[in-house]
Amino acid sequence: MRLVIAEDLLLLREGLIRLLTATGHDVLAAVDSGPDLIAAVDTHRPDLALIDVRLPPGFRDEGLRAAIEVRARHTPALPVIILSQYVERTYAAELLADGRGGVGYLLKNRVTDIDAFLDALERVAAGGTALDPEVIAQIFARNSKDTGLARLTPREHEVLALMAQGLSNSAIAERLVLAPVSVEKHISNLLAKLDLPLTSDTHRRVQAVLTYLNA
Repeated sequence: MRLVIAEDLLLLREGLIRLLTATGHDVLAAVDSGPDLIAAVDTHRPDLALIDVRLPPGFRDEGLRAAIEVRARHTPALPVIILSQYVERTYAAELLADGRGGVGYLLKNRVTDIDAFLDALERVAAGGTALDPEVIAQIFARNSKDTGLARLTPREHEVLALMAQGLSNSAIAERLVLAPVSVEKHISNLLAKLDLPLTSDTHRRVQAVLTYLNA
């Protein structure tokens, strides 16, 4: 996979470069500011960008703003994974607002499982989602009164939350100690309750997650 990194902390930036290079990926550019990220994406057209929320000079939301801009500038939207120290609910919602998928939001101190991190890269690059469970929990607390989501049973909420993390049907079945056929039934039911259009199964899964997060 061809990647661009935007991270102002030198040690983390170099660590990501070494990890990704050692696992067969190609880091095309590693920058430390929003404008440099935009320039790098325009130049290299990567498969995915890893971006810190807060970048110089203001260390507020420069990384997020740059991520939104590069997604708007390129078709299809550039897959991005946001790295953050904290759960920034407003930032996560804004990034997800375009409804096009290919989005991840991971907490830096939770990115300790290398295999899970690399799996998240693959899922997001393919147009899926990879969201930290704590991000999902806080967004769910905000969205729990939404009328569309209110139709879901507690078990369907659990399944949808695990879908948002990017888990496959088999992984969801293992996590919830359910038969795979039961997971498939829950997913079919929740997709119907969310009134999603009949498109491909993969697209409907992404749209279900985005409905959940953007409600």
